[in-house]
Amino acid sequence: MPLVREGRSKDDILAETGHTVGLKDINLEIDRGSIFVIMGLSGSGKSTLIRHFNRLIDPTEGSIHVDGTDVMSLSRKDLEEFRRHKMSMVFQRFGLLPHRTVLENVAFGLTIQKVAKAEREEKTREWLRTVGLEGYEEKYPSQLSGGQQQRVGLARALCTDPETLLMDEPFSALDPLIRSGMQDQLIELQDRLRKTIIFITHDLDEALRLGDKVAILKDGGLSQVGRPEEILLHPADDYVGAFVRNVNRARVLSVDVVMKPARYRLTTVNIDEALKQMRGWKEDYAYVFHEGEYRGVVTQEALEDAREKSSGSLPHLHEIAEEGPTLQPDTVLQDALPATLDSEYPVPVVSEEGEYHGTLSKQDMVEILANSNAEPSNSDNKTAA
Repeated sequence: MPLVREGRSKDDILAETGHTVGLKDINLEIDRGSIFVIMGLSGSGKSTLIRHFNRLIDPTEGSIHVDGTDVMSLSRKDLEEFRRHKMSMVFQRFGLLPHRTVLENVAFGLTIQKVAKAEREEKTREWLRTVGLEGYEEKYPSQLSGGQQQRVGLARALCTDPETLLMDEPFSALDPLIRSGMQDQLIELQDRLRKTIIFITHDLDEALRLGDKVAILKDGGLSQVGRPEEILLHPADDYVGAFVRNVNRARVLSVDVVMKPARYRLTTVNIDEALKQMRGWKEDYAYVFHEGEYRGVVTQEALEDAREKSSGSLPHLHEIAEEGPTLQPDTVLQDALPATLDSEYPVPVVSEEGEYHGTLSKQDMVEILANSNAEPSNSDNKTAA
C-alpha cells in the first residue's frame, strides 16, 4: 500500500512485490433507485469492484456504506443477513442449480430466508410471470435457452425484494438479439421497480443504453464517471475518447441533450400583438399554444393574410396555426430523426404535460451526428429559456 500511495504503477508493484493492485483510489456515490454501470476492458477491475459491495472480496483499505450501514463493520452473521435481504446478485453464467426446477431456483433465496411455502410459491410464480416465464415452473435449467436461463436468474434475484441488484456482465453470454431483449426487459422492470442496480459490462453501447450514470475503469482506477451524454460528448481522456469514438450517437443521445433553448413562443392570442412580437424576432415563424397545449406553428405571412382577409373580428392564433409534429425530451435522436427531417421548421420539444422545452432542427441533428467532437448547443443539457 505505501507503493500505491506513492503513485507507483500497477506493473511496477507487481514486479517488486508479487502483489496485484486490483483497485486504487475508487470513490463512488451511487444514487438510490438508479442504474449505475461500471465498465472497462478485461482486467480493469470492474468485477473485483462489484464484489466489494457485498464483501465477497474485502478491500485492503477503505470503507463501504450502504444506506447508512458501514458494511466493513458487519460481523459474519450480520453480513449474511445483509446479503440475504439487502443485495442480490445476477451472474454472467446464470449460476442456476441444475438439479432444481425453475420454480425451485427462483424460490432459493426465499427458502434460505425460511419464508413459508405458500408465500414462497406465490412470490415465485409472480416473478416468473413478470419475467415472461409463466408455464416453465417445472422445467429444469438444461431445458431452457440462454435467455430463459438468465430470466430465471433475474427472477431469483428479484424474488427476495432486495434494495440493490448486483449484475456482473449478466447478458454478455447471450446472443445479440436475446441480449437486446434482456436489456429492454431490464429497462421496463426498472421503470416499475426503481431498484438500485449496479451493472457490470465491457460493452459501451450497453453501458450508455442502460446507465443513469457510467463509471469507466482502467487498470483498477477511475477514468471518468458521468451521465451517458457526458461520457459521450466530453470524454475525460484519450482512453475514454477511444471508447466512444465509434458509438452510434443517434441511439444514445436524447432530444433534451441536443435541443436549442425554448424561444419563438407567442404569448398572446391576438394577431396584431403576435405580429408585433414576431417582427422583433430573427425568424418569421412562431409556435402557438392555447390553454397550455401546443397547437402548431404560424408564420408572419399567415398572420398578415388573416388580418387582411378578415371582415370582422380577427381569429385567435390557434385557429390559423398549422399543426405539426412534436418531440418529447427523452426521445432518442434515432426516433426523432424522421420528424425533424420532414418538418419545414424546427420541431418543438414538448413534455407529456405540455411544457415547451425547446426546439430541434435538421441543423442541430447534423451538427451532433456528423461531428464526433461536437457539443450540444445548450451546454447545460436541459434548460429552457
